[in-house]
Amino acid sequence: MHALIVVAHHDPQSLTHSIATQVAAGLIASGHTYEIADLAAEGFDPRYTAADHLVHRTCAAPPADVLAEQARLDRADALVLAFPIYWWSLPGLLKGWIDRVFVNGWAIDYGPDTPVLKKLRHLQVHLLALGAADDSAFDRHGYAKAMRTQIDYGIFDYCGAKVLTSELLLESEGGAAEAHLKTAKAVGQGLFETETVTG
Repeated sequence: MHALIVVAHHDPQSLTHSIATQVAAGLIASGHTYEIADLAAEGFDPRYTAADHLVHRTCAAPPADVLAEQARLDRADALVLAFPIYWWSLPGLLKGWIDRVFVNGWAIDYGPDTPVLKKLRHLQVHLLALGAADDSAFDRHGYAKAMRTQIDYGIFDYCGAKVLTSELLLESEGGAAEAHLKTAKAVGQGLFETETVTG
């Protein structure tokens, strides 16, 4: 089985990148393959422009950079997103990747007179979100529930993809980094064997 690991962090020395590396190590240990998409290093342009809107309306073909990302996803049995939590959400780089890549005609099919056809039912998704605050701050503000509503359901369920892992890796700037790296490796090792892992 093959996984696409998407990393959305500008610093290659970040814990986010280390998390992605540990997921990859777990996949290798279990006999699976992977590809890492380092959006910042690859210079992916997250800006959703008028041209992207035409693609979404199925009035134009996707540009080459979007087709390349869709091809990566087409090769994958699983998608892993490793990202820092910025302002209680995805970083702009990752949000723009989703906006531009998960378009009508590829991730879904819909029109004014037709119901939504979910086209990514084959894809399993694993979310590893890193936050600097502790559990109490996230619990107090309801971020875990908000993340599942916005990302797990609002994005991936809408496309038919099944979210099997939805982990908040908190206190990432404190003493929890080693535990998070172990969690990431375990996620990689069990990526194609797990039903649901939620944090």
